[in-house]
Amino acid sequence: MMQPETPICNTCGEQLGFNSDGTGVFVACHECNFPICRSCLDYEINEGHTGCIQCGTPYDGSLTKVGVTEKESVTLNTMADHLSNSQDAGLHARNMSTVSTVDSEMIDEGGNPIWKNRVESWKDKKNKKKKGGGKVAKEVQVPTDQQIEERQQSGEPNAMQPLSQIIPIPKSQITPYRIVIIIRLIILGFFFHYRITNPVESSYGLWLTSVICEIWFAISWVLDQFPKWYPINRITFTDELSARYEREGEPSELAAVDFFVSTVDPLKEPPLITANTVLSILAVDYPVDKVSCYVSDDGAAMLTFESLVETAEFARKWVPFCKKFSVEPRAPEFYFSQKIDYLKDKVQPSFVKERRAMKREYEEYKVRVNALVAKAQKTPEEGWTMQDGTPWPGNNPRDHPGMIQVFLGHSGAHDIEGNELPRLVYVSREKRPGYQHHKKAGAENALVRVSAVLTNAPYILNLDCDHYVNNSKAVREAMCFMMDPQVGRDVCYIQFPQRFDGIDRSDRYANRNTVFFDVNMKGLDGIQGPVYVGTGCVFYRQALYGYGPQSLPTLPNPSSSSCCCCGPKKPKKDLEEFKRDSRRDDLNAAIFNLKEIESYDDYERSLLISQMSFEKTFGMSSVFIESTLMENGGLAESANPATMINEAIHVISCGYEEKTAWGKEIGWIYGSVTEDILTGFKMHCRGWRSIYCMPVRPAFKGSAPINLSDRLHQVLRWALGSVEIFLSRHCPLWYGWGGGRLKLLQRLAYINTIVYPFTSLPLVAYCTLPAICLLTGKFIIPTLSNLAAVWFLGLFLSIITTSVLEIRWSGVSIEELWRNEQFWVIGGVSAHLFAVFQGFLKMLAGVDTNFTVTAKAADDLEFGELYMIKWTTVLIPPTTLLVLNLVGVVAGFSDALNKGYEAWGPLFGKVFFAFWVILHLYPFLKGLMGRQNRTPTIVILWSVLLASVFSLVWVKIDPFVSKGDSSLTQGCIAIDC
Repeated sequence: MMQPETPICNTCGEQLGFNSDGTGVFVACHECNFPICRSCLDYEINEGHTGCIQCGTPYDGSLTKVGVTEKESVTLNTMADHLSNSQDAGLHARNMSTVSTVDSEMIDEGGNPIWKNRVESWKDKKNKKKKGGGKVAKEVQVPTDQQIEERQQSGEPNAMQPLSQIIPIPKSQITPYRIVIIIRLIILGFFFHYRITNPVESSYGLWLTSVICEIWFAISWVLDQFPKWYPINRITFTDELSARYEREGEPSELAAVDFFVSTVDPLKEPPLITANTVLSILAVDYPVDKVSCYVSDDGAAMLTFESLVETAEFARKWVPFCKKFSVEPRAPEFYFSQKIDYLKDKVQPSFVKERRAMKREYEEYKVRVNALVAKAQKTPEEGWTMQDGTPWPGNNPRDHPGMIQVFLGHSGAHDIEGNELPRLVYVSREKRPGYQHHKKAGAENALVRVSAVLTNAPYILNLDCDHYVNNSKAVREAMCFMMDPQVGRDVCYIQFPQRFDGIDRSDRYANRNTVFFDVNMKGLDGIQGPVYVGTGCVFYRQALYGYGPQSLPTLPNPSSSSCCCCGPKKPKKDLEEFKRDSRRDDLNAAIFNLKEIESYDDYERSLLISQMSFEKTFGMSSVFIESTLMENGGLAESANPATMINEAIHVISCGYEEKTAWGKEIGWIYGSVTEDILTGFKMHCRGWRSIYCMPVRPAFKGSAPINLSDRLHQVLRWALGSVEIFLSRHCPLWYGWGGGRLKLLQRLAYINTIVYPFTSLPLVAYCTLPAICLLTGKFIIPTLSNLAAVWFLGLFLSIITTSVLEIRWSGVSIEELWRNEQFWVIGGVSAHLFAVFQGFLKMLAGVDTNFTVTAKAADDLEFGELYMIKWTTVLIPPTTLLVLNLVGVVAGFSDALNKGYEAWGPLFGKVFFAFWVILHLYPFLKGLMGRQNRTPTIVILWSVLLASVFSLVWVKIDPFVSKGDSSLTQGCIAIDC
């Protein structure tokens, strides 16, 4: 155990000791203060390592040397050596053979787990390679970044070309934008000074409510605005990527990618849509031996399994057609439905003939899949049976064993031209009563483990079942960042924007969410990276395992800030800070850091592995544990193809995650229905950064609910997830401050993602104020002075100017910005309000309330779903607000007509306030009426009843009128027009 007074050596664990003159703690490298004792330093120097193993800075020449024998030196190796030597089959290699169902043996004859014995075997291999001399050393695979450095030194062409480039926003656009933000912040200060110091005594309650609401809106604006301070654009160079990693005559060195597709209910998520997603993945423009597609069927539906059987067969024809003619997109349903000139740029004479034949093949494929869907509408009493007569294992979706089926791949069928196809794997994890399965997050974690056992690609791309690959080069776009040694070292994921098909032309309910994807995400890309949005994201597998990034914070040179009287104390403080930052083991730190482990030799590393209890972290699977140590992916040399399927079944068992770190510190994080936000947040807290990639052709496209009820229900689920995170230990308000790895503006963005549902409370109150003012003759603002009018006008103009400048640098349209503003109000007074109450009921009282929707038939027309009306409780609050404000406007004009000309001036401000609410809720009103005014009667009845009762009670009680004031018409002085 180390003494608190003296730091310990990072290599041998002994105390560092003091300098020869006794002036202070021994420091080998004054650049980074890496803790290493004199004995270990002398050993490193005798071995020829003249630079710091942490930062590479050459050691001071005055340091002495102590002889070390050659026999002692063969046992000192780093984790980096182990990671490179454990992948002698080639970087990012996938050595997958035909699997069988032979039982796997987890324990050796001595009773020890096999993976622990493999640690010892690594030492033996090291000894043999060292004794073998230089010839054996040449056979070791050289890491890619080292290869690139060697090519750069040799002057090889294309070696110096970047794979991506940051395009900053022009100063002529971003500088005025930032200036206006600061001016708006200053104006807000003067505005609130006026509002607080000038209360309306005759309607004090209304005034106080309005001021509280306005202060909250200002805080919400700050949380939303300042993370957009550093927006950037990026471009990629896929040609340079190919020139660097796909040299002619040599095997491709591109990294392997495992695709994840999740589905649950094939009756709600049509198998044909899922099949199109799978087909677009199988036909992606990427080496086939580097692509594997895993489909997670969390509902264990035989319909999904049989549709994948048909899909695998059709892929044998579809994939070669796509690659032969370079068609886009490579999802057949969306390719054949394009209303474009499909002959453009297609010069092959056979294209038209083959396209017609392929379209006919696809129509026949659709008939077969639709027949399966029709057959699945009614489940037989005895359950489904497979072709061999045995019962389908997933007849009970809540109680069934794990299922895995490999359809395509190295050992599967080839396409019609005899070429290899990417691997397609069906996965349905085990489910048993009494176990918590964690919905989508649990399914994704099961896919992480299965893919690690079968393929172990270093990168993972996850897609929802309704998001297909729209750009076949999307994976190459991501690899331009991930495989660039200068960019990808600290990148945990590459997030693509979401784009959608089938949305109405005016985007009535802001389904495209353009403001978020084209404005907010660009801003975050300039800080620490965009948030993870659940789909269209390429992950670095090691980041999902809880590892920290390779870079660690460096410390200043202590010699520049120390003095004679406190010289011995300064190095001690720096070293303790370094140790605390690099080896932190609290909630916000990585489970362990690869770079930290590199400083240990084989014996110490084996002890460290035992001490850190890999089994308690990753679960009881020797094959999976070994895969987590392979930084560049690929299967281990000791992997036994005969036991892979059994091992894969083992890692998806329902009890595998018990008493492990899955869902807590590694993988997709549990605890919220929006597991995507939580997962990305944990990675950023560990010091990782993410990148936003926006290719010219959208990488992925999906479908979005376009009718009012479904859209509100979707927003309700997102808001509920944010409330759950707010009430959990992962709340950005207090989580992750200790490590200092999450940047302040990034934290503001995450705080905004979890507090925005609470804006619904002041928003509902603020939207109710206009009706109250019109019904009672009161107002929330006293008579305006000239100076006060300046602040109001300045605030109004600054809001408009900020929006105009934001449109200028982001490229979004005015209509998109206005639709986003409208739906912010619509969602705020409906779905967000219910999410707040539901979240508190669920997290504090344990009551799980679901506001479900019931669909009615839609018109069989284009955008017919837009006019579909569904009953849901969420519709009541905004309808009530609309009725209240419409009644208030009528009452206000009636009162003005009765009182004469002098009443029209004060009426203007109140009516303007009410029309602000009505205009923002207009898309809701239009959607509520549907086609031919078919609004659900229950919604109208409840809304009119609530509005009438509220109005009558308010007029009767009139709580905001002073008791001593007998005048109702002159109790408040309105805006002086």
